[in-house]
Amino acid sequence: MGAGEDKLRVAAGAQAPAGATLPAMKTALIRGYGLMGKAVANIFKAAGLKTTVQSGRAGQLAGSHPGVDFVAALPEDPPDLFLELVPEDLETKRAVFREVEAKWGDAPFLLGTGTSGLDLNELAKGLRRPERLIAIHFYMPAEQIPIVEIGAGPATPREAVDAVAALMERAGKLPLKLYTPVIGFIVNRLQHAILHEAYWMITEGIATAQDIDFAAARMLGPRMIASGLILQKDISGLKVNRDAQRAIVPHLFHNNQPNRLPGDLFAKGESGLAAGKGFYDWAGLDAAQVKKVAALELQKLIEFLDKETFPNTARVQPKPRTHEG
Repeated sequence: MGAGEDKLRVAAGAQAPAGATLPAMKTALIRGYGLMGKAVANIFKAAGLKTTVQSGRAGQLAGSHPGVDFVAALPEDPPDLFLELVPEDLETKRAVFREVEAKWGDAPFLLGTGTSGLDLNELAKGLRRPERLIAIHFYMPAEQIPIVEIGAGPATPREAVDAVAALMERAGKLPLKLYTPVIGFIVNRLQHAILHEAYWMITEGIATAQDIDFAAARMLGPRMIASGLILQKDISGLKVNRDAQRAIVPHLFHNNQPNRLPGDLFAKGESGLAAGKGFYDWAGLDAAQVKKVAALELQKLIEFLDKETFPNTARVQPKPRTHEG
């Protein structure tokens, strides 16, 4: 067994040979160069990785992104970390994985996916080495949002998750580590649980989109910033929360089906800001300016929280506990 195979076994989760360590994360290759790909390239650079992007537009893009190389085809030698950022479609991503594994075989590298909601168990099916599959989920705008979720596939070892999380910390990110595959990771599961109820209230005429956004921005958001979601229940007392759960949860809208409203709007060409209509009427507003203001205000908020709020709340943080069942 050669040294390269030893490294792969540790990175891939098989029994590690005595004294073996995870390979150093020094190089990365990104497939896909949209808005997310550009941002992730900068994040990988900030982490100290030699970063390459594979794109069909490699010739046009050459020299356009300082510190990033562009290639049209997969190079002969694999990077330490490959990350696909292709469209959110199971078969599209599987096709990329087949191409990558056919090219590099058992060479030591981690096979990253940028999926936000596909099942990692399904993505792992058919892989030659499913133990090297790892999810790296950024949120837009990726360079501003500090959170990044690192998710294990069904055979991925904890060591690989920890290694990628350490890489993200080098870039100044705050990684959330998930050692068990779960569709939607943490943030999207929470977000879509709230959205499902919100869309139901809109379609039932109970509340408007404006009502819901106002409640989220003026109450839910600020309180979660100050005391999280679960921690706040400890502060207010679990009897109150128990009683509220008993009264409210049976009457939430549980149907295990996506709400039709977003899809119906999209089908009519009302796809949101870019189309001029969605949940809101954006007529007369400049889309680029709207996005610029939103990004600027988000950045200012994050900076304020890091400087003023989180240092204060950190002084009164309790010790974590583990709960199962």
